[in-house]
Amino acid sequence: MDLQVKVDPQAEYAQILKEGWRFMRDFLYVDNTHGAPWNTIYEWYSPWVKHVRHRTDMNYLIDMMSGEIAIGHSYVGGGDMPDVDFVPVGLLGCDFVAEGNYYRMAKIYSGERWNTGLKAPLAQPGLQVKEGDYILAIEGQTLTAGVNPYSLLEQRAGRVTRLLVNSKASREGAKEILVEPLRSENRLRTVEWVESNRRRVDELSGGKLAYVYVPNTAGAGFTSFNRYYFSQQDKKGVVIDERNNGGGSAADYMIDIMARKPFGYFNSKAGDRHPWTTPNAGIWGPKVMIINERAGSGGDLLPYMFKAQGLGPLVGTRTWGGLVGTWDTPRFIDGGYMIAPRGGFYDLDGQWAVEGEGIAPDIEVIQDPKAVLGGADPQLERAVQEAMRLLKGNEFKFKPEPAPPVRWKRAAGYEKEPN
Repeated sequence: MDLQVKVDPQAEYAQILKEGWRFMRDFLYVDNTHGAPWNTIYEWYSPWVKHVRHRTDMNYLIDMMSGEIAIGHSYVGGGDMPDVDFVPVGLLGCDFVAEGNYYRMAKIYSGERWNTGLKAPLAQPGLQVKEGDYILAIEGQTLTAGVNPYSLLEQRAGRVTRLLVNSKASREGAKEILVEPLRSENRLRTVEWVESNRRRVDELSGGKLAYVYVPNTAGAGFTSFNRYYFSQQDKKGVVIDERNNGGGSAADYMIDIMARKPFGYFNSKAGDRHPWTTPNAGIWGPKVMIINERAGSGGDLLPYMFKAQGLGPLVGTRTWGGLVGTWDTPRFIDGGYMIAPRGGFYDLDGQWAVEGEGIAPDIEVIQDPKAVLGGADPQLERAVQEAMRLLKGNEFKFKPEPAPPVRWKRAAGYEKEPN
């Protein structure tokens, strides 16, 4: 037997607002609500509840009230929303360009092919499609430049889909292929951006610098750091790119790894007799970090620690300044949420730091829109330039193996060779 509960939306909204107000009062990391007259603020905002007509209105009202605290990470969302039909549009992992009366695939995202967990619909073995080819039809429906290609891909995400493709804008000689469109191209496009940056750094530095992208300081960020940092230990220096870093936790592990210094070597009689360092893993040359205004939280703390540890200069623009903890604020009665930040950061001098301030670069570089649209990356290029300047005359070089030690001894008067 299904149980039904009658809800009075206006009464529930009033309760939710009061709960949000109490969360900030009782859970915030300091007791003074940042100086806001919290009782008075509740009096300001509570009358607006009677004007709420939708749960999104309620989130807006809560957001306005919590904004009086003037703090980052005070996120508001969720709740008892109405069901909305979702249409999973299939994505092919390519950039369409209208040319004449048809669409051409100007760019096909391959996912670099080395990651088996990253599917690229048009880069699967045996398809034999290439950039510049035309898509003439999708599931038997003709695709012309007057048709939005995504309208023919509605409900196709995750479903085998027929495409008619050709190297020319004609059905003559065209072939039909089967692909499985994606729900999202985000990972494909991110990998393309990261790998193109790595290749660009390699090119600009003559193969001397590594490039490591850190998308966040959660699981994906540590995975990316480990994968790119340790696979490029042959490089003389490194550019760490934490632009758009979404945060997560304190990435002191990354700082510990980057701060490593070599203590010595172990020789090897195998192969080319090349020795290895101890610690075995590390990049021993100069390090430069790129930051921007869309990096925050753990993405604020990472460059803060990088600079405090003296690892190298910061290049780019000031981070957004949102360094507070976000744990254990309860949910609202309908499953919605509002975060009352629970932990603030203060430095070794006993001063509140980073939150509301961000981390300023040592070398400010603005991403000029015209340059970026033209294919340039001013921040990346300046970071490489600075790393190469620091590297000049300061490359880490392996010490040659010393002469073999002589440790053989005999007591005085004992002849070395028998008569």
